[in-house]
Amino acid sequence: MGLLDDLMGAMNSGGAASAGSADVMGALTGLLGSSGGLAGIVQSFEQAGLGNLVQSWVSTGQNLPVTGEQIMQALSGGQFGALASQLNLQNPEVANMIAQMLPQLINQLTPNGTMPQAGDLMGSLTSFAQNFFKT
Repeated sequence: MGLLDDLMGAMNSGGAASAGSADVMGALTGLLGSSGGLAGIVQSFEQAGLGNLVQSWVSTGQNLPVTGEQIMQALSGGQFGALASQLNLQNPEVANMIAQMLPQLINQLTPNGTMPQAGDLMGSLTSFAQNFFKT
């Protein structure tokens, strides 16, 4: 089983979440795997002129909010289109869902304001999923 399968299993055992949220979490995890990992996501936001947002999520301070429009700006057309297609939703719907989850996810994956080591990533993802989907 891969990282996504393990994470989805952790989410399913974590509580009663909406199927849409679980699907978006799975898609975000897939995005991490297909875009150069966490560093690739951070770089995408920085290249889109949104470095201040993503750095607030990585740092230990308060997370700045992000809009669905900014999500679409930061993620390449191919990446975002694939997520929307995978979830069978319109781009703005997916962007708004991701905008709600991504700051929390990156914040959880970067404890103490540092990027995780490869081995720590799975534990951090599992912990995030369980906390996000608590009843």
